[in-house]
Amino acid sequence: MVGRRARRFTVLLLAAVVTGGAAALTWGISVFHAPGPSSEVVRLVFPDGASFDDIIQRLHEAGIVARPRVIRLGARLTGQARSLRAGEYDFAAAISPRHVLDLLVSGRTVVRRLTVPEGLTSAQVIALVEAAEGLRGTLGGDIPEGRLLPETYHFSYGDAREAMLERMRAAMRDTLGELWAGRSPDLRFVTPAEALVLASIVEKESAKDEERAHIAGVFINRLRRGMRLQSDPTVAYAVTGGSGPLDRPLTKADLALESAFNTYRVNGLPPHPIANPGRASIAAVLAPLSTDDLYFVADGSGGHVFAATLAAHNQNVRRWRQIRDAGE
Repeated sequence: MVGRRARRFTVLLLAAVVTGGAAALTWGISVFHAPGPSSEVVRLVFPDGASFDDIIQRLHEAGIVARPRVIRLGARLTGQARSLRAGEYDFAAAISPRHVLDLLVSGRTVVRRLTVPEGLTSAQVIALVEAAEGLRGTLGGDIPEGRLLPETYHFSYGDAREAMLERMRAAMRDTLGELWAGRSPDLRFVTPAEALVLASIVEKESAKDEERAHIAGVFINRLRRGMRLQSDPTVAYAVTGGSGPLDRPLTKADLALESAFNTYRVNGLPPHPIANPGRASIAAVLAPLSTDDLYFVADGSGGHVFAATLAAHNQNVRRWRQIRDAGE
């Protein structure tokens, strides 16, 4: 009789264990797939070398995962525990433990952006790269002026600053090579480097995209005739040494400055670019508008008015001074 009772107890106990285990498993699966506790997007960075337990703990502390044991067990049962990738991630509001693991395995990290405006000097671009949050490392050595292509660059948290600069250099090399191959005939350039110098001047002179080719055409005409370029931005570069923009109007003393970059004093192109030109300015210089114009001056609306003769130009200058004086 005692033996029967013992066997019956054992059967009932096993049944209870099996039933309880099944219930626990069902509960665990439901929690694994259910929405998480976060009410908003949470951004976290997991550094290289972070352990599986460290990652789960960070997720729990950030309020993304309510029950660490469930996601730990789920990661091991699905085989994802050894495949989680380091990086910066955005976890959606109420994201489930299952989708948390899927995201960490996918490596779909946050895409950061660094926008480099056209016309900055290399010193200014370097300052942007050094200040960019999420990049690592320091920069060494001088960066030649005009060799960094202005555009928007995408990167991930932890990318190297030096690698970012190399991408900018490569982008400029590729862009200049592509546009040089399709250049117009009879330009005043022997090398792509010379075209880049003039493109940097056009970049600093241009306020409107539609004027770039026209301004480039004016400078090409002046080079053909042996006239000095007489570009104000080159004088500003000579005054500042390329450290940044000149925060005052040019003076007569500036225009008389002895410098290889002062195109009021020297013939031809400056020794190197005065800024980093964008693709549009390079394209304009290599396919300039064909006109007889030799001069241009501001028109008071953010653009320029062009002239083929000095008499017409002087008249335009007087009109511009009247507009300027009326606005002061």
